[in-house]
Amino acid sequence: MFDNLKISLEAFYQENIIGYINDLYLYPVKLITLLLDLSIVLFLAYQFIKTTKNTRVWQLVKGIILLIVITAVSAILNLRILNFLLTSLMTYGVIVIIVIFQPELRRGLEQLGTNKLTKYFGMEKDLATKTKEAIYKIIIATTELAKLKTGGLIVIERDIKLADIVETGLEMDAEISPQLLVNIFVPNTPLHDGAVIISNNKIQAAACILPLASDKDIAKELGTRHRAAIGISKESDAIAVVVSEETGKISVAKDGTLIADVTEDALKKILIKSIVTNRLDTQETHHVRSLRNKIQKKHQKQQKAENESDKEKEDKPEETKDRP
Repeated sequence: MFDNLKISLEAFYQENIIGYINDLYLYPVKLITLLLDLSIVLFLAYQFIKTTKNTRVWQLVKGIILLIVITAVSAILNLRILNFLLTSLMTYGVIVIIVIFQPELRRGLEQLGTNKLTKYFGMEKDLATKTKEAIYKIIIATTELAKLKTGGLIVIERDIKLADIVETGLEMDAEISPQLLVNIFVPNTPLHDGAVIISNNKIQAAACILPLASDKDIAKELGTRHRAAIGISKESDAIAVVVSEETGKISVAKDGTLIADVTEDALKKILIKSIVTNRLDTQETHHVRSLRNKIQKKHQKQQKAENESDKEKEDKPEETKDRP
């Protein structure tokens, strides 16, 4: 087996390494192809290690490398029996690997025809789409908390960062899921008493302490969660979603104002408009304004040129009349 491996390595060296070097002498532009080739290979190797690390596949890879090293050492030390057994094992080991890791191999092949491959190559969804998906997950969790009459307080960060608030709780940096959000607010659990901070479409922290609103005009029947929601919405541009433990009603605090007893559809509209649509509209407004200014400047230049041209035409007849 090692003879075949040696032959394969020699052929690879002659055809690829030496071949690239010879091509570079004749065609220096081939350096671009070489760099592209190496970049793709290194990227795929990095992604493979990153994807398979801490999985059964990675344990298998380490086992295969160790087996190859031991087999090579046995050949060098002339340990014939051991070398024969290891070589035979490696020869038929490919079939064993295919049988044992059939689910992993099938999953990898299935991903070639799915959108998951784009994530493998680092092509993530655009920010607006990811933000909408995060909002939908928050709405599902909020609706479930309302049905269970479990108190909850979720703060969604916008432009003003909430790093000081995050420091008051337990940092999580976890992907958003309705199940995780609901579990956080289960009564008598370590993280249920406090607010969850959503930042960059992730659960940044839980059990965070928020500033309480102390305005006298706030209704006395509002609990600590509602006052905290109003407080954080006054001190930042964050949006806070509150679920009442007594009534199960959902409220939204925005810009220091509490919108009480909102429905699921109303909550969706408020969050999408405040977190996604308004930002996109602002960017579009800037783009339209810039484009309008360019068009106006171009129109003014054309108008000025036309005025100068008309003036020249008016001056020419006068000069003709003045001649003897």
